[in-house]
Amino acid sequence: MSVRFRLIVGLGNPTTRYEQTRHNAGFWLVDELAERYRLRFAQDSRSQGLMAKLDWEGENVFLLKPMQYMNRSGGAVAVVANFYKIEPSQVLVAHDELDFAAGTVKLKLGGGHGGHNGLRDIVTKLGSADFARIRLGIGHPGDRNEVVNYVLDRPSRHEGELLRDAIDRVADQFQSILSGRLELAMNALHG
Repeated sequence: MSVRFRLIVGLGNPTTRYEQTRHNAGFWLVDELAERYRLRFAQDSRSQGLMAKLDWEGENVFLLKPMQYMNRSGGAVAVVANFYKIEPSQVLVAHDELDFAAGTVKLKLGGGHGGHNGLRDIVTKLGSADFARIRLGIGHPGDRNEVVNYVLDRPSRHEGELLRDAIDRVADQFQSILSGRLELAMNALHG
């Protein structure tokens, strides 16, 4: 299983109002990667997102934070992928995952959107669901009528610590992920 990712997308909502909410777990992950690799995000006028560039084994890998709201984030992903001729299979999207307990993390290749509005928009705008996902567990409120309030609220201190640990584990495996050693990364993350 050897995939070379060229675009790493973190999903979240812009503005300080949503900065610390569960729905921004994808942003938190790409922020951690940028910090570890000493990268700076800059405004990208084409995608209207924030982008950073990492030179990985002689190839550019882009980190992207779409600056549209979650349900419209696919436009930025498609613009960057089209401009840099990045195939959907070379895209890795980090997002919050209601179906997993806080702190659980899974790396998944392809699949549906599972009701996640950010993923749904990316599938629509890319015209493909063949991109990979890093699913960062945030837990579920237990009542589907409470989902919107839940994802747009801050995690508890304990949940925040679990999520921070999950993000650190992904960042620790990032070299394996970028080098295409996905089974190694999956074993470490899913164990």
